[in-house]
Amino acid sequence: MKTYVVLISVVAALGGLLFGFDTAVISGTLNFIQPYFGLSEAALGWVVSSLLFGCIAGVLIAGRIGDLFGRKKILMLAALLFLFSAVGSALANNLMVFISARVVGGIAVGIVSILSPMYIAEVAPPKNRGVLVSLNQLAIVAGILVAFYTNYLLVGVGENNWRWMLIVMTLPAILLFLCLFIVPESPRWLVAKNRTDEALGVLVKTSGKEKALSELTEIKKTLKNLVEPSFKELLAPKIRPLLIIGVVLAIFQQITGINTIMYYAPKIFADIGLADETALFQTIFIGGTNLAFTIVAMYLIDWIGRRALIIAGSAGMMLMLTGLSALYFTGLTTGMAVLVFILGYIAFFAASLGPALWVVAAELFPNRLRNKGMSVAIVSLWVSATIVAIVFPVMLEKLDGGSTFLIFAFICLLNLLFALKYVPETKGKSLEELEVELTR
Repeated sequence: MKTYVVLISVVAALGGLLFGFDTAVISGTLNFIQPYFGLSEAALGWVVSSLLFGCIAGVLIAGRIGDLFGRKKILMLAALLFLFSAVGSALANNLMVFISARVVGGIAVGIVSILSPMYIAEVAPPKNRGVLVSLNQLAIVAGILVAFYTNYLLVGVGENNWRWMLIVMTLPAILLFLCLFIVPESPRWLVAKNRTDEALGVLVKTSGKEKALSELTEIKKTLKNLVEPSFKELLAPKIRPLLIIGVVLAIFQQITGINTIMYYAPKIFADIGLADETALFQTIFIGGTNLAFTIVAMYLIDWIGRRALIIAGSAGMMLMLTGLSALYFTGLTTGMAVLVFILGYIAFFAASLGPALWVVAAELFPNRLRNKGMSVAIVSLWVSATIVAIVFPVMLEKLDGGSTFLIFAFICLLNLLFALKYVPETKGKSLEELEVELTR
């Protein structure tokens, strides 16, 4: 694998790091902002989900402006939005300012959730695309781990600890903005804009001279007679099944419960009697497990394949959530027992559905419909994440933990059955080959 393509993929994946940090950092602030702003459990769910409403808006605009101005420029815009959000939320003295800043951060998350994996998929050689697109998921979980760790380190700095937790995001935002100056534009976007010579130059650097010309020919073939596609084209008989697969997988990635852990882990631990500092310390184990098993997935995804990982991971997630539910039903919710099943769940998610969804979503759709297809799938993901973030604290309050986690275990079973029946294998083929194969 060429060092150059790894380098530019890592830079693009920094958007994923900010994605992960911004979505997870709120977890460490919950036990402090709730009394500061006087929030009920229901209101807390809405505050947590404010970022997710921004995500939906970001996804809706990302494809269009990414097509108009290029992936690179819009990723730079996202970096600036992350910077604004970090400063605004950290300095907020009233709830509306805090929520507004979080919404802006959500717009940035929505943009990078589309454009970072899309950019990597469009510059990566076919044989390495799975592992390179998985870099985005690795960066997301690294961002989550950084958020959990900095939250723990800053918990003891005083009554304004939550402000310091939020301001940390300015550093990776500035890093992403500066590093984007060294990466090229996507060759597929350049061809679409009739900048063929520039596209060829990028392909030579990413795929080598021998393959660059043939790859350029294939890109031209799939983009010839290109007119601006409409969302209606996603409903064409050959495309509709791909849209359904992308949307359903995206929904399952969220409603199987991952963000109930990522957003509310400190609250879950506090509710079973752990001190704030201990609860935040245990989230570091969650972030570390997430990171470690995402690396495992990166080794497996181009070998075993996307479909097999999703199937195996869904089964494991179901078992771990069932075990967690049993702890609540039997009253054995000591901090360590709960942590063990949560870590098992995180391990199976991180090794399967976490990275596989982003890879599959970037591969399913034809070149000319990729933006719109991914946009619909990822909007579905963020709508699902928003609903879960709003509902989960109320579920814990109105139901017991046993019933809540058992519901998520059943959803994992549904995801397993769906993957067995409908999800295709996409490993080892160029985007152009997949376009021909999946739209027959």
